[in-house]
This record gives sequence, structure tokens and C-alpha cells, in this order.
Amino acid sequence: MGIETIGVIGAGQMGNGIAHVMALSGYNVVLNDISQPALDKAVDTISRNLARQVGRGKVSEDDMNGAMARIRTSLSLPELGQTDLVIEAATERETVKQAIFEDLVPHLKPETILTSNTSSISITRLASRTDRPERFMGFHFMNPVPVMQLVELIRGIATDDATYKACHEVVKNLGKTAASAEDFPGFIVNRILMPMINEAVYTLYEGVGNVQSIDESMKLGANHPMGPLELADFIGLDTCLAIMNVLHDGLADTKYRPCPLLTKYVEAGWLGRKTQRGFYDYRGEMPVPTR
Repeated sequence: MGIETIGVIGAGQMGNGIAHVMALSGYNVVLNDISQPALDKAVDTISRNLARQVGRGKVSEDDMNGAMARIRTSLSLPELGQTDLVIEAATERETVKQAIFEDLVPHLKPETILTSNTSSISITRLASRTDRPERFMGFHFMNPVPVMQLVELIRGIATDDATYKACHEVVKNLGKTAASAEDFPGFIVNRILMPMINEAVYTLYEGVGNVQSIDESMKLGANHPMGPLELADFIGLDTCLAIMNVLHDGLADTKYRPCPLLTKYVEAGWLGRKTQRGFYDYRGEMPVPTR
């Protein structure tokens, strides 16, 4: 399965990061979204991030120009039909992902590999909504994609060896490291990380500590580079809640029950950095804890 052209569905934080690293590694990329402003913003973000890498001596100016030339954008999902590998990076809602796959499948080449960047949803269940469960798998990048070295590869029950090997080779070409995870809710990283974040929110909810004390305790007491509430804001509180719901529903254990305070923040639209308010308020010169 020779992979040369990659389709990326979703031009948000994850999608533009995936397009960035793929193009920089020599792949031709078609970046798709339903919104032209989102596509324009994604291209601008990729350009700025590449320029930052040039400034730090990470890549050359020729590499940057080549990567930008290999990215084209599209509002039309059928245009991804001739790509060799498709990576869906839409919002973390199963119904949205299923609808995308159902719309896309009729336009795909028979040999195209279809993947999802989902951080928690069943790969087997998503694959069952397509015509190619053997050529479907989870391709989970970490955020921010240009910086983080790990990619989780998740096989569904029907994923064949050739598909896994082809995706593993792509990860290798990106200069990243692949970790093989079984198809259980949350896979490896979020099965461990999200309950820790949720417990930090419970610690805040129960008044054990305020936002600043919780984050400082974990940074200085456990040597974490970011506090759990700061990290939740970076990830997006809506994404954290969605993953906790998947863990709670899929594993049927009360220890995965989302904290009511996390739900309240999401209901308020305080989703973290992307909305300028979460456990911190980012609207001023410096982030200020909201509790």
C-alpha cells in the first residue's frame, strides 16, 4: 500500500497539525473542512508554525516552502476520494464522525485506507459504518501535533495486517513513535490521563484546593510540565467531557463519572483556551484562575 496523498478531514487544532507534519514529511495533503474561514485560518496557522520552526533552526526555508506547496484545501468531501489515506479529525462526537464516513465512502478508491484521529471512540464501531473495516483503524495524534512524538495506532476487530503496517510506516516517515493500543475506550493515553484531569476537577469541586494550588501542586510535587487544569484548558473542556463520557459509558464504572463542575463549565461555553475562558481566563495579558 504505497501512500503518497493524504486527506485530512477537519481544519481545527488537530487537523491543521496533522496536515503540517504530513506535508513537511513529503506527503501531498488535501485539507478538508465545511468552513472556508476555518481552512484559511488553518493554512495561516500552519504557515506561522512552520516559520517558527525555521526561526528555531528546526527546518529550512526550502522545507517550509515545499510543505506549504504540498497542501491544498477543499470544501468538498468527495475531493478526498482519490487520496491514499484519509485521517478524520473532526469533533469528538461519534454521530458526526459516522455521518462523515457515510458521506465519504462512496467516493473512495477501493484501496484507500480510512482512519480516525478519535481519542476515545470505538474503532470497531466506527469501521462498521464503512465499506472497508479491514482497511480502517485509529490514527491518534497527540496535541500539539508538530511537537508531540507519540501516535497511537488502534486496530479494530477487522483491521488487517497490511493496513496496520502501512500506517506504521507513515508514522515512521514522520519521525514519530507509534504505540499499539487495543480498541478499548480511551485507548492508552486518555484511559490514564483523563481520569487524572477529572479527579483534579473533583478536587476543585470539593474545595480541596483552588485552581492555582492544584496546578502548582502537580507541577512542583509530581514534576508535571503543566498542571491538570491548565492541561484541560489546552485540550478543550468539551473534549475532556466527551472522553470521560465515553469512558463512563463504555467501561460502566462509576470511577469514570464526569465531575459535575466539568459539565457546568462546558454548559457555560467555557471550554478553555479556544473560547478564552475555562479554569483560567485568558482575555487579559496573563491567564487568571476562574476559581
